Amino acid sequence: MARATAAAMAGRADVARQVQLTRATLRPRRPVPGMGVLDPSVTRMRVRPGDLDFYLHVNNGTYLQMMDVARSNYIADVGGFPLFNERRWYPVVASQTVTYKRSLTLGQRFDVETRMIGLDERAVWFEQRVVVDGDVAVRAYICTRLRKKDGRPVENDEVRAIAAAAGHDLAGEPTLPEWLHEWRRSVALPSARTPLPHTWDLDTVRRG
Repeated sequence: MARATAAAMAGRADVARQVQLTRATLRPRRPVPGMGVLDPSVTRMRVRPGDLDFYLHVNNGTYLQMMDVARSNYIADVGGFPLFNERRWYPVVASQTVTYKRSLTLGQRFDVETRMIGLDERAVWFEQRVVVDGDVAVRAYICTRLRKKDGRPVENDEVRAIAAAAGHDLAGEPTLPEWLHEWRRSVALPSARTPLPHTWDLDTVRRG
């Protein structure tokens, strides 16, 4: 019975956070006057019953949904949605790495802080933090891309040009740390058009 209840709560969390994401995307909040694309965006949240797993703390996957909402709010804060909608661009996550320091429990208030930390030859990178009373509980690095209506990627030169046209100065664009480039290369998969046969290295599995 307890496991069934936990599963039902997890299902409700999926729906509730998806509804929140849909609202943040289709009815975005107003842009923040003077906010630059390199400034942090703050999304305030509270732990709901549906966010909890069987152990009565926030499920690890739920944090990713919360961060989805927070990145949508970041786009709204910098005035990005009119630009995206005009061009029919949409963001996708290519890869992400998350570290959990402490658990959140029912009723806790927290902020998800989102900051664009740089661009490389393909991706737009974000750092996101779940902050409770000034202390970082969860930190994630998110590698994202923008895509066009037909699925083709938006080149970052286009992203920079649109940002500049909208009045955002990227002259101080930070340099991404080398470990992020190394991490991305180490976990990268082939393009969607390249086959990736499913096989296991059984010798490695047995040794592991």
